[in-house]
Amino acid sequence: QVQLVESGGGLVQAGGSLRLSCAASRSIFIFSTNTVGWYRQAPGKQRELVASITRGGTANYVGSMKARFTISRDNAKNTVYLQMNRLRPEDTAIYYCNTDPIIFGWGQGTQVTVSS
Repeated sequence: QVQLVESGGGLVQAGGSLRLSCAASRSIFIFSTNTVGWYRQAPGKQRELVASITRGGTANYVGSMKARFTISRDNAKNTVYLQMNRLRPEDTAIYYCNTDPIIFGWGQGTQVTVSS
């Protein structure tokens, strides 16, 4: 059973930046050969896809994320990153990673809190 471990969240002021990391243990082959996405769930809202990246490195973003977020991956390290710039209070959420479409169970996520 693969374990997805998200890290890098924290409390930041509006306009600040954070870099999230997602590391996979076990089932590394599946993780490294599939599209991986970053998802987020804000309080009282459904989990939503933020960005995804194919195994070849092609990135896709949802809505306005493209202008502020950058997703990348290092297959040698079985890690996917999400660089988030110009953060807004509405970006406050728990951020998760998983394949796209979803194959694995959800990790614990990493909390991102943006203060105004």
